[in-house]
Amino acid sequence: MDDFEDPRDEAGTSKDDTTEQADSSSDSPIPEPTSSSTDSATAGESQSIEDMLLEFDQQEGLIRDRSLLDPNHIVSEDRIVGRDEQLQEVTKMLRVALGDNRPPNLFLYGPSGTGKSLITKAVCKNISKICETRDIRFGTIEVNCQDLDTLGVAVYELASRAADEAAVEVQVPKHGVATKEKWDELYRIVNENFDSAVFVLDELDMLVGRRDKQEPAFSRLLYQLSRAGANNDLTAHVSVVAISNDTKMMESVGSRALSSFTPEDVHFDDYNANQLQSILRRRRDAFYDDVLDEDVIPLAAAFAAQTHGDARKAIDLVRVAGELAEREGDERVREEHVREAQDKVEKNRVLEVVRGISTQKKLCLYATAAVASEADNESARSTTGYRVYQFLTDAIDAEQYHQETYVNKMKEMTTYSLVDFERRSHGPSSGMFLEFQFGERPETILETLREDSRLEMVSENEVSSVVNAQVRNET
Repeated sequence: MDDFEDPRDEAGTSKDDTTEQADSSSDSPIPEPTSSSTDSATAGESQSIEDMLLEFDQQEGLIRDRSLLDPNHIVSEDRIVGRDEQLQEVTKMLRVALGDNRPPNLFLYGPSGTGKSLITKAVCKNISKICETRDIRFGTIEVNCQDLDTLGVAVYELASRAADEAAVEVQVPKHGVATKEKWDELYRIVNENFDSAVFVLDELDMLVGRRDKQEPAFSRLLYQLSRAGANNDLTAHVSVVAISNDTKMMESVGSRALSSFTPEDVHFDDYNANQLQSILRRRRDAFYDDVLDEDVIPLAAAFAAQTHGDARKAIDLVRVAGELAEREGDERVREEHVREAQDKVEKNRVLEVVRGISTQKKLCLYATAAVASEADNESARSTTGYRVYQFLTDAIDAEQYHQETYVNKMKEMTTYSLVDFERRSHGPSSGMFLEFQFGERPETILETLREDSRLEMVSENEVSSVVNAQVRNET
């Protein structure tokens, strides 16, 4: 059952202003007001917020156009680098919308930050511009599924985005109604306002839904959207673009959804360091002239290339480096700002991920990262990680799962691009195990996880001793 949200009433308070009259019976002159009761009271106080804002506003900044340092900003075509093949494929398949026809469904997959969303948005933006000149009502209805926990919430979000695109109102509430009513409202909005529409479902694999359902929510969403035209629920020409970091997502799509969705696949691979440098150089005009040291862009690209070739991370690194230089009052962005930004961005990204995962996943991740932090190659065997996990669950009196569950939870963490794994063996006479590798520094993950009060209770030295003892027992 959907939760209801109680609105909070905001009440304002009023205060009657009163004045005190001076005693008019006295002939003595009224003294001039002095600053002792006002100015002197604030003389020793810190600068006001307004004064600080105005002072900062008057400072010479380093960043001229912050939108170019937003990874989600739709940039012009000349700034899209290293994705000529993918850009051409997506454009060719979606261009049929220009003739008021239904484009094919697409499945765009590959690591995070490799241009999947960027290219989709850029192509749809250009289609919309041309359709407008041809009197074709084209709409792009985009949702990021990362924070959507049920199918009903996802359908309402689609209806809401469609309404925003059409500049109309959603006529059903977010909570307290059946999911079918939300579907009907989505169909109504699309049919009344669009001739053709593309549904962009970003990070679709994150829409799992309730665990008691046999089929994940993203599979049911794909089925409904791709069948809506055949069932005459949608009269507009609708295409679905599913975007995922998980290359194996389609393996979890149910057979009914798979037969009706039937997408064209477009693969996006990692950017290399040279491509990342090109991306950053095409956004260099985000800064004022001659404020970036020559080694800033190569260093930011090198850092990002080390972790999955993520363009978002490269752009974030340059942005944060620029902001750090501005806050420190420096006249240039230097190498040390990039290195400081690397530590900050890395921790922020991990923090964003681990805040939303369950305690059990935190325990599994903490145990595995603790093992990897002691290894030269920053990897961890599943067998060793599980024994450290057992120690942690005992230490905080948490429920302890079997090794198979521990492994499955660590496998789930691969969808966040925090870890990857390979199947390995000790030798012909020994059993198999998984070896987990980390995309970020294990120390950063440990430091972030320790912000959880339950994990903070466990002594770091104790964990380190347990890890070293278990590593010595590896054969």
